[in-house]
Order: sequence, then structure tokens, then C-alpha cells
Amino acid sequence: MVKAVLTISSKNYGAWALRGWLMAKLAGLTFTEYTISPDDPAMKAEMLLLSSSMRVPSLDHDGVHVWDTLAIGEYLNEIKPKAGLLPADRAARAHCRAICGEMHSGFSAMRSSLPMNIKAHYPGFKIWSRAQTDIHRITDIWQECLAKYGGPYLFGAKPCMADAMFAPVVTRFTTYDVMLDDACTAYCTTIMALPAMKDWVAAAKAEPDEIDELDAEF
Repeated sequence: MVKAVLTISSKNYGAWALRGWLMAKLAGLTFTEYTISPDDPAMKAEMLLLSSSMRVPSLDHDGVHVWDTLAIGEYLNEIKPKAGLLPADRAARAHCRAICGEMHSGFSAMRSSLPMNIKAHYPGFKIWSRAQTDIHRITDIWQECLAKYGGPYLFGAKPCMADAMFAPVVTRFTTYDVMLDDACTAYCTTIMALPAMKDWVAAAKAEPDEIDELDAEF
């Protein structure tokens, strides 16, 4: 059996780590987790949004080393095509890639002002205007996909790469008490109910509080 190792960071704070990990789970890949230390510069770069080319998470599989979450997703789709990480329909597949790319490269205001912190909860959190613009765009994407493909996931009946890309946003909206319409609220509930997400959240809540600078309120 080919061994796979997925290198990740903190489960409480690591948005990119969650994306790569969830993709691997959705693909059905059997892998060993390797978690880098909170003191590792690569981890802090990811957590504090200081790196534009992050190498966490990274996947080692069958002699292949791949980093960058989109690249991991594409690789997993190649080795596990039946898992449906990308839609079978060509147009839907292009749409999925487009919104994954938008999440990958955009929404910096939302990501920096609402950092992922699963253990925290800030009711009534004041969201600044640029972050709210990002939130409006994200909910527009969700509403369009849910209406076009029928839900309960962004591209239909099964979770795919797009759902993994937006999963950390779902946790942020919960942490910062973001007001959503009924369709987006239901989508968030659906994502958080995934068995893999429940496992991730449980592990995140069990982590020690070691990264003090990430607990600052924005």
C-alpha cells in the first residue's frame, strides 16, 4: 500500500491546513498526519497571513511531493477520480475551479479581519466595510451554486473541492456571528455536519492555546 503523509498546522487556526486535510478526507485517501510545531516559521506565516506562497499543507504520496491547496486538490482528483472532488460535467467543473481559484487568491480583507479560530466565539462582532464586501461576494457565490446545482453542497449532492475551499469560511462565520440568509445558514449547517468536519473541530478544541498573537480581537 502506498503511504501518504499530509503535513498540516494548527487545527484551530489553520485555514489552509483544513482545506487540504478535508480534500484528502473527501477523496478517501488514507494518510498519516504530521503536524508542524506552533514555533515553526512556516506555521506562523500561514496563521498570520504573512506568506503568499505557503507550503503548509503539503502532501507526500507515491514519491510525489505537492503543496499549495489547489494543487493538492487537483492531484487528489487525478489519483481518486471516482471521489468526485471536481464535478463530472465540463461546465460545472470549470465553474468549480473558478470559485476555488477566487477563494484561493481573494477575500484578503475577510481573512485578515476574521482569522480562523474555532474555539472562539464573538457575538455581535463588528465587521468593517471591506470585510463585509468580501462576505457579500462569498454569499453570492454560495447562493448561485446552491440554486444552480440544487444543494445541499455547492455542486450538488456530494461535497467537492469547492466545499473544502470554503469550509474555513464556514467556521469563521460561526466564530464571528456573521448574519446570513436562510440558504447560506443551511449550507453552513450542512458543512459543519460532515463527519470529517466534526473530527477536525473536536481536535481543534482539544489543542492547547499556544499562539497568543492570534487571539487578538480586530
